[in-house]
Amino acid sequence: MEYRNLGRTGLKVSTFCLGTMMFGRQVEEDLSIRIMEEALDAGVNFIDTADMYVNGVTEEIVGKAIRKNRDQIVLASKGGHVRKLGKRWGEQKDSGPIDLARPKAFPKWPGPEDVGPNDMGLSRKHLMQALEGSLKRLNTDYLDIYYAHMPDYSTPLDETLRAMDDMVHQGKVRYLGCSNFRAFQLSKALWLSDKHNLARWDCIQPPYNLLTRDIEYELLPLCAEEGVGVCVFSPMAAGFLSGKYKKESGPIKGARFSLGHLGYRYNEPYWNEGNFTAVEQYKKIAAERGVPLSQFALAWVLSNPTITAVVNGATSIEQLRINMAATQMKLSQEERAACDVIWNQRRPPGVFYGR
Repeated sequence: MEYRNLGRTGLKVSTFCLGTMMFGRQVEEDLSIRIMEEALDAGVNFIDTADMYVNGVTEEIVGKAIRKNRDQIVLASKGGHVRKLGKRWGEQKDSGPIDLARPKAFPKWPGPEDVGPNDMGLSRKHLMQALEGSLKRLNTDYLDIYYAHMPDYSTPLDETLRAMDDMVHQGKVRYLGCSNFRAFQLSKALWLSDKHNLARWDCIQPPYNLLTRDIEYELLPLCAEEGVGVCVFSPMAAGFLSGKYKKESGPIKGARFSLGHLGYRYNEPYWNEGNFTAVEQYKKIAAERGVPLSQFALAWVLSNPTITAVVNGATSIEQLRINMAATQMKLSQEERAACDVIWNQRRPPGVFYGR
């Protein structure tokens, strides 16, 4: 297993970070624990979860799996994701701007029936409450990394940063980060932390894979310049880059795309003719290397020196082993160039200001 520093910090994390979003739903508890134990035995020291995964059940399962090795593990969780309000509270309308980068409102994650207006977002009230809940479910007195799960356009950023700074000073969190934030938002947060002498966000968790490379335009250069770690989620495009899906057959039962309405909507942007064509092209490159496309796709992400780790889940021990092997692969310049050709066919380079 390879280990990299988290941004400019001294924290060393395995380049394979075990994602847990499917534990407790797609994967039952006993198998979830065995998958985590297998990963730890292979040298993985980085586990990622969140309070809204299966409404906290996932954190409870993770807590059971790590109790014997807690201090050897870099444990990350998240708080602040938008949720669907309970019926008595009406509709959630505060979902941020709709623009070219996000043409649809972000899906509201299902929650318990009693979810109220202050049971989500990045206010001081909710984040402090969310952290305490995560600590209790994970059966630990601290988190190594705590992420602001997504932007909250109704809460001032300095309120969020001051609350998270307090978490560090209380000893309940070691390092801070954010997920799903854009480059300008991360840049503003770094500036505010520097201005007010607050603990800063030392890592970010964005989506990044062979079909989604937009963070290369601004976010990755910013992270490289400012020493921010990048732990990417969906490095296999929610399993789309496994190559197992067929457009004419529809989503596979039990797989990520078939998990109800939200499961499909969350991954819907990948389900189009152009991406199916690209996957077939990537398959050929992986076949020439003699490895599964899933393994090749993960190795491609890790070949970018700005990337700290891939956050990748597994639904079986076999799948986990195949995916972890990607950390030992080194892609050639020719393989990377072939991938660039496919990307440029899908997303032709445009004219960028300040290029």
